[in-house]
Amino acid sequence: MTRVLETKYVFSLVIKVGAPIIAGDLGHGVRRIIPILGGEVFGEGIKGTIFPGGADFQIIRPNGLTELEAKYAFAMNDGAIVYIENVGIRSGPKDLVDRIAKGESVDPALIYFRSMPKFETGAEKYRWLMEHLFIGVGARRPDRVEIDVHQVM
Repeated sequence: MTRVLETKYVFSLVIKVGAPIIAGDLGHGVRRIIPILGGEVFGEGIKGTIFPGGADFQIIRPNGLTELEAKYAFAMNDGAIVYIENVGIRSGPKDLVDRIAKGESVDPALIYFRSMPKFETGAEKYRWLMEHLFIGVGARRPDRVEIDVHQVM
């Protein structure tokens, strides 16, 4: 029996980012730390503000595959605090991935950018975020990351 996998869009994250901190070539890729400067969360019945202070810890492999691991928090407009750990990958033609790494703009349709956000919160109203799986569909802009978050049904 084949079961159908369904998803439902729940909200978007627009994450303002700073200049990369480049730790250098590790031998298996280049380590970059991308500071998170703030941003916003919005969707049906959801509105919030991303705190500055988190970061995306990346490794850019020699073939251009970028492994992402972002950790940060946001406050909902009702005061609830949500922590997010978002692990994913970004890939595409090496020349385009190199342009993104240089801070240039690339059409998101040409780049595969998916993630698995995991949420934590003590707010009862948002406990459902901890009780479901989510998939993020992302786009990297020169000054921000945009992620549409979809709940796996």
